[in-house]
Amino acid sequence: MAKMNSCVAAVIAAGIAVAAQAVTVVDVSGTGVEKTKVSVEVEGSAAFKKTLERNLFLSGAFKLATPKHASIRVTGQVGGRIVAQGRGKQLALPSRAADDKAARTEARMLADKMCEAYAGQKGFASDKIVFVCKNGRVEELCTGYADGYDVRQLTNARRATVGPRWKDANTIFYTGYHNNAPQIFEISAEGGRSRMAWGFGGLTTGATMSPDGRTAAIILSKPFGNPELCTIDTARKTWNRLTTTRAGSEGQPAWSPDGKKIVYVSDESRRQHLYMIDVNGKGKRRLTSSGRQNVDPDWGPDGRIAYASKRDKGFQIAVISPAEGDKAASLVTEPGAWEHPSWARDRRHLVAERDGALFLIDTLENGDKPVKLFSLQGKCTMPSWQR
Repeated sequence: MAKMNSCVAAVIAAGIAVAAQAVTVVDVSGTGVEKTKVSVEVEGSAAFKKTLERNLFLSGAFKLATPKHASIRVTGQVGGRIVAQGRGKQLALPSRAADDKAARTEARMLADKMCEAYAGQKGFASDKIVFVCKNGRVEELCTGYADGYDVRQLTNARRATVGPRWKDANTIFYTGYHNNAPQIFEISAEGGRSRMAWGFGGLTTGATMSPDGRTAAIILSKPFGNPELCTIDTARKTWNRLTTTRAGSEGQPAWSPDGKKIVYVSDESRRQHLYMIDVNGKGKRRLTSSGRQNVDPDWGPDGRIAYASKRDKGFQIAVISPAEGDKAASLVTEPGAWEHPSWARDRRHLVAERDGALFLIDTLENGDKPVKLFSLQGKCTMPSWQR
């Protein structure tokens, strides 16, 4: 892992301590979605109990209760056998955890299994979130889990580090600066030395990998003179230009789940809006017209696109179906300074930024209120959820 600078190390350490204290606080006020009551009576590790309770709460499917009133009870011993039982089902987890970090990992695994077994939805407890941690002038990539534990700094670039996106389950793309120009770098999610993936000169940003792992969407300005959407065949090392927008600039590409289309941002109408295009460069279509600015798209696993939309009272997170466009947009947050939504694998939740903090957003109608995910000093920005 890259050596951590002392300032950011202190920030992260302080944040972990705060998260550890806050993780047991469960607030389900304002929710209209029915939840399954669950009790956690596991012995042998306070870290396991707190982490499991936190992740069950964040899933939106469970509500903590006393054993007397719970329809699901989780019992057992960390380092032995843990059982979740109720509603005609039983889940057994052999526990081998010897320390708190291993106990938290096992708790996340059990939370995900309970989400699938009892709520019929994918769990996201074991998925990392990569984000930019900005403290003063220092911007570095960090990863952490939604429960607030095990935050880790990945880079020590000491220069602008922005736009992280998961290349695959183990590697992260990001935009860094080399020779005073933005270029694409990649780094292991476990840390270590980063390397330049692409440097075409001019502006090179926004790299994101197709679902099959064969093609990257990327924004290049050279040799075009203005930023255009391109794709790169990673095996053949060839690239293809998809847009020709002489009077505008493209940015922020995201792939459809089937890998056949790309949504991106363009200001060719003099305002930033979302557009969609086939990977062969055909079928270009504008998706948004409502609002004064629409940016930061992320195409979710169920085919819906989340993005930040500037309305009369500020930015809100909106969700649309590409077939319907923004005439049927769902606004899933109140007005504010919302940015950079990223889907969880459960097809229900997003992580997004507001005022330098990251929040979990429930997209269900009458779902839970936004929940702050990390309590780090400085600003947490540009989240991307592993899925």
